[in-house]
Amino acid sequence: MKYPLSKSDIDIKSKSGKSIDQITIDEVVNGRVTGEDIKISKETLRLQGEIARQEGRTQLGENFERASELVDIPDEELLIIYNMLRPNRSTKEELLNKAKEIRDKYNAIACSNLIMDAVNVYSKRGILK
Repeated sequence: MKYPLSKSDIDIKSKSGKSIDQITIDEVVNGRVTGEDIKISKETLRLQGEIARQEGRTQLGENFERASELVDIPDEELLIIYNMLRPNRSTKEELLNKAKEIRDKYNAIACSNLIMDAVNVYSKRGILK
C-alpha cells in the first residue's frame, strides 16, 4: 500500500459508499453524484494514516486517525468544538465535558484525548476562561 491510494489496487470508497471510479464529471452533470458522494470516508483516512506511519511520519498518521473520527461528527458540532478550543473561550469543565461527549456519542477517542491534552496546555498557559 502506498500513496496515492487512487493508484493502488485498493477499492477506495467515498463516505456515501461510491467507488472512486463512479465519481466522474459526467455523473455529477447527470445528478448521480452529490456533495455527500465526494466526502472522504473514515476508512480512506485510516489507510492514509497507515501509510504515513509506515513512512515514519507518526504525527501525520495520528492526524489522519483523528480526521477519520471527525467524519461521523456533524459539521455544526465541529464548529462548536473549534470555537470552544480557541483561547479564553471555554472553561476546563466545559472542555472536559465536550471531550467526554464526543468520546461517548461518536466514539471519537483520539479527538477526545486531543481536547483533554489541550486542557492541560491551556491550564499551564492560562488561556482557559
